[in-house]
Amino acid sequence: MNLDIIEVRPLDGHILRLIFHGGEVRDMDMRPYLDLGIFGELRDDAYFRQAYVEFGSVEWPGGQGLSYDTLYLESAPATMNV
Repeated sequence: MNLDIIEVRPLDGHILRLIFHGGEVRDMDMRPYLDLGIFGELRDDAYFRQAYVEFGSVEWPGGQGLSYDTLYLESAPATMNV
């Protein structure tokens, strides 16, 4: 299974809509990370929405990022269409 992310869509409520190679769509709730060091910057909604895909994972301009395997294991299948 290829866990590379090919697209990220930041949603309201600090949720990341993740589209994985192969088409699986999952949602990652980033709220538990907002009080962890460098991830605090993600509380700013405008900054949170700057998420982008880099080498199959998700990153932000300030250097925050999570590996594709963490994003897969800690996310859940998407429940709504966006």
